[in-house]
Amino acid sequence: MADDEGSAPAAGPYRRILLKLSGEVFGGQGRNLDVDRLARIADEVCEVHRAGIQVGVVVGGGNLLRGAEVAAAGIDRVSADHAGMLATVMNGLALQDAIERRDVEARVCSAIEMNAVCERFIRRRVVRHLEHGRIPILVGGTGNPFFTTDTTAALRAREIEADVVLKATKVDGVYTADPKTDPTAKRIDRIGSMEVIQRRLRVMDSTAIALCQETGVPILVFDLTVPGNVLKAARGEPVGTLIEPNIDTTDRGDS
Repeated sequence: MADDEGSAPAAGPYRRILLKLSGEVFGGQGRNLDVDRLARIADEVCEVHRAGIQVGVVVGGGNLLRGAEVAAAGIDRVSADHAGMLATVMNGLALQDAIERRDVEARVCSAIEMNAVCERFIRRRVVRHLEHGRIPILVGGTGNPFFTTDTTAALRAREIEADVVLKATKVDGVYTADPKTDPTAKRIDRIGSMEVIQRRLRVMDSTAIALCQETGVPILVFDLTVPGNVLKAARGEPVGTLIEPNIDTTDRGDS
């Protein structure tokens, strides 16, 4: 399969993005892999690629297994987290197949060595994949227990010099409170990283937010369930909530 050399020049402010997909976006009812959802995700990722924007993807594995839940059931936490990392590899291989069925090259790059099925994550090699029009799918978390795939996304974004982390969720942004339980909750268009941490807004884990704050990488939280939103987010269009490092929004007055 040839590299896609015919991509259009990148539009908008982002040249290279890191898309974070939680495991739950791959699943249907129960713990499984929904092929229809997988196909739609692959369509949207390829749409971004064909727009001329370099895209790396970090995937979770919660649709198949969550390490923290397995640990809570009595399994050693380190072993449980390693099992969760393997679940991300399964999702990554499925996404690679779906993307390549759309005539775009993809590579699964794992933090855990498993050379029979995917590459080892090597930063310079991943950057070369991006430069040559391939989509690297980054799996296996950080390769270490106790770290979430949100933290993996924050780390990998800095390593590959992505302009932004696109955090794909099932909600349309960050709210002042949980909109499911608080009818007065308001969606926030723009917020500083430190305010997210201080107010304990549940959007990503605090380690991931703090890492993006330290490394200067913004995070855009948006609703993946709306068709076309991935491309809009990648182009910098006004969707979701932008979490920006190094700005102070603590005086917004909506506490």
